[in-house]
Amino acid sequence: MEELKLVALDKDDIEVVSAHVQDALVKVADILWQPREHRFLMALNRFDWVNAVEANGNKGSNPPDYHRRRTALRFERVKACKCRGLDQANKDATLNLLAIEFAEHDTPAGAVTLTFSGGGAIRLEVECLEAELADLGAAYAAVICPDHFAGTNAA
Repeated sequence: MEELKLVALDKDDIEVVSAHVQDALVKVADILWQPREHRFLMALNRFDWVNAVEANGNKGSNPPDYHRRRTALRFERVKACKCRGLDQANKDATLNLLAIEFAEHDTPAGAVTLTFSGGGAIRLEVECLEAELADLGAAYAAVICPDHFAGTNAA
């Protein structure tokens, strides 16, 4: 299992990053906004979707192995950071990252929105999109595979 390292400089790139961090677990204490450096950092435990899909495709007599990886997500050229629906005082709270989106509004400037389950969001105003996602170490076992359809009748 190779370590992942991605750079996002446009909307298509950030969609790829978003797919890799879907269902990542993030502690509030691991979110850092550095206004003087115009940088936003977040350490997260991302679910390894690539290997989960491969594991499910190779079903045998053994249950598939699921993994998470400690990963860093960094945004540069950030002019402002705003949070909505997140308890910033509860540093031990764990958030579930659902998606990252980029909307240009004054090319190349725009807004990056990190959406969390439960309605929370972080919005970054950026001069331009400049992000990096990098695994920080070895994978570790995940107990379950996230299931967006749990409790529904969806196929």
